[in-house]
Amino acid sequence: MTRIYNVYFLNSNLFFFNQKAKLGLCAGMFLLAANVAAQKNDTEDTLTSCKKIEQEDIVDVYRRIIKKPVKDTCESVEKAGKLHYAILPAAGYSSVTGFAVAAAGNAAFYTDNQNSTKLSAIDASVSYTQKNQIILPILSNIWTRKNSFNLLGDWRFYKYPEYTYGLGGHTTLQNKDPLNYSNIIIHEAVLKHIDNTAFYAGLAYNLNYHWNISEAGPTDGGISDFKKYGLTKQSVSSGISVNALFDTRKNSINPSDAVYGSVAFCPNLTMLGSNHNYQSLIVDLRKYFKLSKKSDNVLAFWSYNWFTFNGNVPYLDMPSTGWDPYANMGRGYIQSRFRGKNLLYAEAEYRFGITRNGLVGGVVFANAQSVTDWPSNKFQTIYPAVGTGIRIKVNRDSKTNICIDYALGINGSNGVFINLGEVF
Repeated sequence: MTRIYNVYFLNSNLFFFNQKAKLGLCAGMFLLAANVAAQKNDTEDTLTSCKKIEQEDIVDVYRRIIKKPVKDTCESVEKAGKLHYAILPAAGYSSVTGFAVAAAGNAAFYTDNQNSTKLSAIDASVSYTQKNQIILPILSNIWTRKNSFNLLGDWRFYKYPEYTYGLGGHTTLQNKDPLNYSNIIIHEAVLKHIDNTAFYAGLAYNLNYHWNISEAGPTDGGISDFKKYGLTKQSVSSGISVNALFDTRKNSINPSDAVYGSVAFCPNLTMLGSNHNYQSLIVDLRKYFKLSKKSDNVLAFWSYNWFTFNGNVPYLDMPSTGWDPYANMGRGYIQSRFRGKNLLYAEAEYRFGITRNGLVGGVVFANAQSVTDWPSNKFQTIYPAVGTGIRIKVNRDSKTNICIDYALGINGSNGVFINLGEVF
């Protein structure tokens, strides 16, 4: 049986391909000259010691091809201010989007020279399609000097036709409901370091604004769950959240041997512009085990749990597959495949090297998700997925990889995901 796919552009995920539409893909994986310059800067006068490189990336391979010597890895006393970044352009075509072009990049840097300083990172991408879809996310994780503050930003703009499949876990791909809307998301948090621990606490402002919302209706001609729940042309969720963070990751782009835990409780209030008063709670937990001192192999676990209560949450602001900040949750299922007032998600991934120089690696992973049915608000179904993927290093200084994954869900769901930076 011939497989046919859809293409979607999601946040730092450049592409998501899902069953049911024809696709021809042409994707280029290139690094701009800026990446070469970033590595070249590491060999300037501030160096104290150099050693033969053990890790290589695409830039090193390029230098070999053009017969230019690969730079040695050098340890610098002055690491603050040095910028390591990579850019990945791509192009694709599907019957849903038409021709599409996209570019994603990330930048990594330190804000001071202390060994304990965590690596700051900014991720951004922009996508434009023949059918006038525009996706522009900018996500930041900035650590100030001595890790005194953690500044977390999640700014996104969508002009975004997509599908909704109804509420709860008993929906099917055959009853997809075409939607169209524009969307602005602004989440900005300021967290303060607590004493000499890995704990941080602070506040965040959270805005999720949808406008020009329209739907075509389910393909079976019935009344959509969106309309039953309360279809409106615009919706607003606005609130100030209380955030707590525990983070021992030195490098958030490619973590190793670390623990991460985040809790955010947000009362969305009409006095701040929300359509309704309601509360949301997001609990994000991750654990990374480095399995051997002789390799960079990592066993990683992720749990993402999203709850809403005490009010009428707008339909498009409900917990849903693939709507975490980096749109990585639920590999194996199309974005928005499952939606409900509460969502539970768990994933395990094993990351391993393939080449000794670290240029190529691989992963295997499994995940499962569940959303509550409506209107019972009970968890009754679980949707698992499994997958595998390849990793190609694009910047050895920040340990940034191109991640190309294939995941297989149930009931015909499957997909290919391309991401710049590890999935979690």
